[in-house]
This record gives sequence, C-alpha cells and structure tokens, in this order.
Amino acid sequence: MYDDDGAAERLALGAPLREALDTTSAEAWVRLDADVRALPWLSWAPLRMEPPVRRRWLSWDRQDPLPRIGRPSTPGRRPPLPLLLCHPDGRIREAALESVRHAPELRPLLVLRCADWAGPVRERARALLAEVPGPELAPLAELILRLDRRAQGGFAHALLESSLREGPPGDVEALMAHQDRSTRRFAHRIAVGRGLLSPVRLAVIATTEGDVTLQDLCADAALAGLRPGAGPAVLDRLLSARAPRVRAAGVTALRRAGRHAEAERFLGDRAGLVRACARYVLRQAGIDPLPRYRALCRDPAACPGAAAGLGECGERADAGTLWVLTAHPLPAVRVHAVTGLRALDAVSYERMRPLLEDPASAVVRAATLALLPDADRFDEHWLRACLAPERPRRLRVAAERLLRARARHDGRPTGENVRDRTGVTR
Repeated sequence: MYDDDGAAERLALGAPLREALDTTSAEAWVRLDADVRALPWLSWAPLRMEPPVRRRWLSWDRQDPLPRIGRPSTPGRRPPLPLLLCHPDGRIREAALESVRHAPELRPLLVLRCADWAGPVRERARALLAEVPGPELAPLAELILRLDRRAQGGFAHALLESSLREGPPGDVEALMAHQDRSTRRFAHRIAVGRGLLSPVRLAVIATTEGDVTLQDLCADAALAGLRPGAGPAVLDRLLSARAPRVRAAGVTALRRAGRHAEAERFLGDRAGLVRACARYVLRQAGIDPLPRYRALCRDPAACPGAAAGLGECGERADAGTLWVLTAHPLPAVRVHAVTGLRALDAVSYERMRPLLEDPASAVVRAATLALLPDADRFDEHWLRACLAPERPRRLRVAAERLLRARARHDGRPTGENVRDRTGVTR
C-alpha cells in the first residue's frame, strides 16, 4: 500500500518514483503536487537537520535556474525532478519542464503544469504536451479529466478528446473498461460518437452496466442505431434489463418497431416509469389500458404491479378494488395497492394506519409514505411508544419519520425534539 501523504518527503530523501507513490493513481499525482509546497524548500537532502544548517546546504548557480544541494565548497546535486516540477517558484517549474521530454514517466506532472496558475509555466507545458503522440495520452485520461474541473484544465482535455476521436479505436476500447467512472463515461461517449459499437453491443452494455448515465447513453444509442435484422435482438435485450430506465427505453421503442401489443405485459411492471411507457405505447395503438388493469387486478398474484397501475390511470371507483388488495396475502400486492391508492389520491388515514404494523417492511414503508401528509393526526405518545427497542425495526423507523413530519407540521425543530428524545439512531 502507498502512503500518498508521505510521497513528497520520500522523493526528497531519494526514494525511486515508483516506490514513493502509486504512479497509476491520478489522486496520488494531484496530492504530490500539493504536498511538495509544504516541504522545507531550503532543505532538500538534509531534511532532518536544523534550519540554519539546512540553509547552508543549498547553493545556486546564476547560469542554472534549477537549485542544487550541497555544501558551497563541494559540487551540488539537483533535487529530484518530480519535486522541481511542483516547486513553489514558477521559474523553477518552467525550467524543469524541459527534462520531461526524456522522462515520460513524469508526464502526469506535465499535465498538471498545463493547468498551472503561472502563464509562462502553463504555456510551455502545453507546448510540450502537444508533442506527445495521441496514443500516449490515453493512459493520462483519468488525470486529464480530473484537471478539466480547474479553470485552466481545458487544454489537455481538448487534446485528449481530439486524439481519441481520430486515433486508433483500441485506445477508446481500453478506456471504456477503466476503473474510474468519469473516464469510462468519457470513453463511451467517444465510442458512441464514432460509431464504434454495434446496437447489439450497446444493448448489452446498457443491460450490464451499473452506471445509470451509461445505461441511458447506451440504450438511447442502441435504439438510434437499429438496423434491419438487428431490431429484435436489441429490443429483447433492453426489455429484459433489470434497470427500469433501460426497460422503459425498450418499451417505448416497441411503438417504432410496430410491436405495440407486447407493451401489455409491462403494464404491471414493478417500476412506475416502465408502466407509464407501456400505457403510452398501448394508447398510441388505440388500446385503453384501464380495462386491462382491472382484469389483471382480479388475479393480482400473477402481476402485483397492476395494482399500482390501476391507481395511476384508474377512476375513483377503483379505490374499492385497491383497498381490498391491501389485505392480499402477497406482500408485493399490498405494496402496489398502497402505491395505487396514493396515485389515486384515495388514502384514508383510518384505513391506512393499521398497515404500519404490517409484517412486511416494504408495506410499512409504503404506508408511512402515504401517511406523511396526515402525520399531525397521529398521537405523539403512541408514536413514541412505537420507538421502544422491543418493537420491530420497521415500525420504529416509520414512527420516527412520522414524528419528524409531525414536528415540521407544528413548526418545531426536528433534530432535538425528535431524534434526541426518541433514542433512535439513524
């Protein structure tokens, strides 16, 4: 394990670069750049000497802009180049830049100097970075993207983007698997823009990638690039995705593919976004989803999400069906029934309150959410009694949320009056 906090001092004491810090970490280079400024710059090698003695070890040559270490009567040696590239004096940083031509392992510091606050340092570093071949910029992508947040960080970013858009596809492919999330996103955007990925592969990425941004990017690109013969494979992959946003994209695309009828099986999807897209596709085909929901709710165990869908597009008269389903033996049906009642604006405080003691945590959470607008109607003593350690955790959490909502309704501070007196730790 590397201790980034001590990298600057280890370099000053003569440790090799790869032993002093993790050279593959963008964070380690950024921290090194900051920590070098905290070193006693009049005391390179003799870090442990007293200040008066250390100052006598530093000698300067008017013909050489870089400092050297040594007694005035003996030839001096320069401090390690990585430290000179981070020196507080901009003249020293600028002079040290020329040495990076022959030290490619120090290119991360060249990238840092491209965002330097000193104009002469910044311009010289940019001129040197522009000489670096495009494929050799790819390993610096994480650091370049991190520095792009700085006021002067755009140059290296533009250089990297240009090299990836025009360079070998393999460089982009390698960055698509990078461990850094921002780098992966950047590489995927380049790949999509260059058309390097087939719709089928884009669909696979959308359904296997855990990053929501990449899910959306690849799902949209997969649908936009559909070709004859590839459509079914792409759509079927998207429709089977675990991520609701990806499934929703696939369901919406059923309309363009002329497969409207297939949207019906998503009317009872567990995600509200997917249910809404399914209703949209059916309505575009002239199909009213409401009768389908009513039919599905006759056997809700086969499609629990239909109860929520019925509330989302039903009528007030459908509230009776949903109240019946709040007593269904299957917890998933009870949860969606509560969700449907909220969507239908048919929540009854008296009838919903018993669900706070439901044996299923998901049902208690849904009921709590539905009862928050009526929190002021709860008896505070009853809610505090529900916070007793022997009560189920799901009920304790619900009671705390309701107490907070009740305190807000009464205009009281929620922290001191609720958390401290309840003893519940979140």
